[in-house]
Amino acid sequence: MGPIAMAPRVLSLAAAVALAAVLVIAPAAQPFSSATLIPAASAACPDVEVVFARGRQEPPGVGAIGDALVNSLRSKVGLSVGVYGVNYPADLGAASGASDMSSHVQSMARSCPNTRMVLGGYSLGATAADLMTRADPLPPDVNQHVAAVVLFGNGAKRLGPAPAFAGRTIDQCADGDPI
Repeated sequence: MGPIAMAPRVLSLAAAVALAAVLVIAPAAQPFSSATLIPAASAACPDVEVVFARGRQEPPGVGAIGDALVNSLRSKVGLSVGVYGVNYPADLGAASGASDMSSHVQSMARSCPNTRMVLGGYSLGATAADLMTRADPLPPDVNQHVAAVVLFGNGAKRLGPAPAFAGRTIDQCADGDPI
């Protein structure tokens, strides 16, 4: 892929990182209660956790797009950024990715209550993230831990963002992408 074809992808990534950075740094829409008990393990928690589902047939981890998002976000926010690569086969179905993402987000919200999360995915991974925010909704008290939802090449884009995350979602596709 030449430099001209890469330009829209770089701009999409830059826009997604800019939105995620603003939302991560901004205070939560619903502040945490001072009565919330903070687990002892939270001292080792990152300020921000990126939970990213790789694209179809990419090797385990967050994939190339996820790596680029994380690296760019780290350079912009000046906070500690943890990374979780959604554990799913990344073959034909997104449901197992949505389930793993939901489990991880809920676990992080319990064990690291001050960590802001950025959820995302690329291609099939974006569909998994989209499915998790719609069909496997997070409990309302967990939603407040999600700073942003960042999707690239989302096959479910035509549905628009999940209502609970509408103001915190950016959904990018490259020009000419058939999705």
